[in-house]
Amino acid sequence: MKMKQSYQKEIEHKIILPVIQFMNREKSSGIVLAVSVLIALVLANSPLRDEYSSFLDYHFGFIFNGKPFLDFSIEHWINDGLMSMFFFVIGLELKHEFIGGELKDIRKVTLPVVAAIFGMLVPAAFYIVFNANTPAYQGWGIPMATDIAFALAVLYILGDRVPVSIKVFLTTLAIVDDLGSVLVIALFYTSHISFANLLVGLVILLVMFIGNRMGVKNVWFYGILGIGGVWMAFLMSGIHATISAVLAALVIPADSSIPEIAFIARTKKQLHKFENTEGNDVRTLEPEQMEILSKVQSDSLKAMPPLQRLEHGLQPLVSFVIMPIFALGNAGISFVDMDLSVLTESNVALGVFAGLLFGKPLGILFAVWITEKVGLGHRSRKMTWRRLTGLGFLASIGFTMSMFVTMLAFNDANNYIQAKVAIFAASIIGGIIGYRLLKK
Repeated sequence: MKMKQSYQKEIEHKIILPVIQFMNREKSSGIVLAVSVLIALVLANSPLRDEYSSFLDYHFGFIFNGKPFLDFSIEHWINDGLMSMFFFVIGLELKHEFIGGELKDIRKVTLPVVAAIFGMLVPAAFYIVFNANTPAYQGWGIPMATDIAFALAVLYILGDRVPVSIKVFLTTLAIVDDLGSVLVIALFYTSHISFANLLVGLVILLVMFIGNRMGVKNVWFYGILGIGGVWMAFLMSGIHATISAVLAALVIPADSSIPEIAFIARTKKQLHKFENTEGNDVRTLEPEQMEILSKVQSDSLKAMPPLQRLEHGLQPLVSFVIMPIFALGNAGISFVDMDLSVLTESNVALGVFAGLLFGKPLGILFAVWITEKVGLGHRSRKMTWRRLTGLGFLASIGFTMSMFVTMLAFNDANNYIQAKVAIFAASIIGGIIGYRLLKK
């Protein structure tokens, strides 16, 4: 028995605790994402590249009345299914930030909000300059995005060399950037709308909203309606299914069933009862003790707003499972049989590269300069122009969302490849430049 306990403690000390500590670090999700990108590139350029491609193209779905239903490729399921979970968490985070986070008082975040807006518009303008009046113009949304996981990973690698004000600025900028990207996808990358299915989705969304207003706090109520109703209806409507995830997140209740003061009083009462309950001399608890702890556990769940329960519970799944799977499914560019002339067939690569690497930092720097000039916002003393420039280059890391918009924007394989190569190149160079500028 003692050997078994010793073995369990050793496993916990050497494996479980280090894994938990790693997952709790801010930069860890970016590291895992980077490793997934490298694995995808290795697979796409290895002797297994045909199997890798065939696996992603494999279709599976359901049969309804003898006809295929929701019959999609694995890559499609990743981009429309798993990534909906990613966008759902973004929606939860946005609502949280508007209620009690960085975006609660817009007067205090004017600078990063304006920087985020110009940090989206200027890259899009760069792309349009190179691709106006061409069939590839619809890719203008690709260089608008910032990958918060990668950008924050680089920032946190620098540790104490970067002031907290810079981290808050980049985080706020990325939140607004995510909101902008969601709106761009909803408004400009949706076609062939089935208004009947869209109406069904909106009605179910209304039911969720009414449930919220009536005080329904059961996460299963929102989960079943959100996935089985809203997501399914939007998927069949032609509007990208990830938008339904954001909308569903916005109607999740942000208040708890038990107010904080009531929870504290009830917990103190239960702990007092537990303390005065007669125990035993063995490792197990008495039935009365178990009943008290069950009540404390139940009250603890009721004291947590469903919004934060879901956000806290889903964040590790999204960061360490869904985003790496997305990278494995979308980052695999094969250079083995690539004709490099593809990169010069149009200006897609040039537009994406210039938009991300130059448009992002220029847009952010100009936004800060003009906002200060007109007196709408002011930098903190530690936010020097050098650091702000470094932050601008970190914002040019546009991997996840840029890849996602690329998938929506292009049907042409050559344009798709050009955009992917440009995203990789700009993100890597931008990350290195940003790291060097912020390190000093």
